Amino acid sequence: MKRQVALIRGINVGRAKRVPMAELREALTERGFENVRTLLNSGNVVFDADGSARSNASTVQEVIEERFGVTARVLGLATSELATVVDENPLAGIADDPSRLMVVVAFDPDRLSALEPLAEREWGSEQLAVGSRAAYLWCPAGILASEANEAVGRALGDGATTRNWRTTLKLQALAEREP
Repeated sequence: MKRQVALIRGINVGRAKRVPMAELREALTERGFENVRTLLNSGNVVFDADGSARSNASTVQEVIEERFGVTARVLGLATSELATVVDENPLAGIADDPSRLMVVVAFDPDRLSALEPLAEREWGSEQLAVGSRAAYLWCPAGILASEANEAVGRALGDGATTRNWRTTLKLQALAEREP
């Protein structure tokens, strides 16, 4: 079995698409995943399972739809891919607030090429960088005030899911920790 990570897009935001994490852990364990752990209430799951991260993400997506009646895209990452996301972040050194440094992980890494022209633009105090598996967005005034975030959203649509740097690092630590 291999340790893997599932990033669930758009659940438990406001009152829509509610998925209780304790029940999700139970449902995934029933499906044969082991050492299932969640981080926060926003759709971050670490587990051990056979098979690829992509196929297991499909299973997580099915479980959420069957058990909770919620349709949500799920992105699967091997722990090595998550490590790459963390290691490639060129903006980590400039961000003085990890909650305003966003990590945008694309469901299809090839779609990140759509962000390359945006990364070359001048964004004032904001910065955008593109790695092999994720884009990194520094929003010193906050994500809601970010023009770069809006542009990234238009370019990727629902083809990506976003976590802040603090959550990304906590997720990596959870994935590296023995159950």
